[in-house]
Amino acid sequence: LDLSELEDRVKARENTPGHPAPSPRLLLALWLYATSDGVGSARALDRLCDSHDVYRWLCGGVSLNHHTLSDFRVGCADLLDRLLVEHLVALNEAGLVDIEKLTQDGVRIRASAGTGSFRREARLDRQMAQAEAVVEELKREVDADPEARDRRIRAARERAARERSERIQAAQAALAEIKRKRKQLDDKGGNGKKPKEPRASTTDPQARVMKMADAGFRPAYNVQVASAAGELIVVAIDVDNSGSDRGLMRPMLERTRERLKRFPRRHLVDGGFCSGEDIEWAHGEGIEVYCPPPKSRSGVDPFLPRSSDGPGVSAWRARMASEAGKAQYQARTICECIHARWRNWDLRQLTVRGIEKVRAVVLWYALTNNILQGHRLAKT
Repeated sequence: LDLSELEDRVKARENTPGHPAPSPRLLLALWLYATSDGVGSARALDRLCDSHDVYRWLCGGVSLNHHTLSDFRVGCADLLDRLLVEHLVALNEAGLVDIEKLTQDGVRIRASAGTGSFRREARLDRQMAQAEAVVEELKREVDADPEARDRRIRAARERAARERSERIQAAQAALAEIKRKRKQLDDKGGNGKKPKEPRASTTDPQARVMKMADAGFRPAYNVQVASAAGELIVVAIDVDNSGSDRGLMRPMLERTRERLKRFPRRHLVDGGFCSGEDIEWAHGEGIEVYCPPPKSRSGVDPFLPRSSDGPGVSAWRARMASEAGKAQYQARTICECIHARWRNWDLRQLTVRGIEKVRAVVLWYALTNNILQGHRLAKT
């Protein structure tokens, strides 16, 4: 693996001030092995580096701490993305995977936020006013206090109050975004349901309450995974905070083109992704979408063409009505085994907050999955 990008970030050099930094190769190896071992916490990995023989052997006497491990885990998402693509291209050139036919599926992963952390607009406004008042009062105390020790204590309290104020501000911004999306939905006719008053979390403002696989509702993120059809190889991942998969097919295809410099010829998704706009767009880009049409409430055959259908949707209905189209679609089911593997690696609840950090963590699981699965493909 080309890790020169990580090595160039190390500022401590020979004959210059600074403590020698741990090798990026060691940190990468530790997190790859820890991910496959179901270890998803920097503190847990730190403890294993002191007590578990495998991790001690990997460290080779190098001392680490959970801060270094945590910062490395969430700070190199771009590198992980590049490594994922390079590994995928190598497998494709070796003829082990076919990236002309992809599948996409979403999995909702529990966020690091409690349901009780969600607040409505009125309560957020009250909390914001209280937090700002506390920050101003502590600032005055720090400036007026002659005792250095007390100043440090109050400075810490002031910092904690300021960080809480920033979290509340982020929650207010998230609430405004939720309102904007609801207005867009209302402008399109709505979904027929009376909306509840929106709420946002003060712990993780980007998390949203979603319906989970067990039919319960909890704060979560919607992780989108594109994989090679018929193989357990991840092609690309994306993280969204929408509770529905509808409308997420096009962003994934665009992300795939950005990384692989081309679109797949065929794209297989389940019925939750079915969107006429996305299908028409994909048709214009030369992509065949395989997606079961939703059942009509009026009992009309969903495979029959409609007067409002464009050329792409018409071709899609005919394709899915054919036996050849149904046979092509059968390859989609195996992609769910990737989610099952991740759950076996204990990816059930995230330990980080925010979409960007969540994306970095999921990339570790994707890269670990591909390295192990690619090794199996090469052996066979």
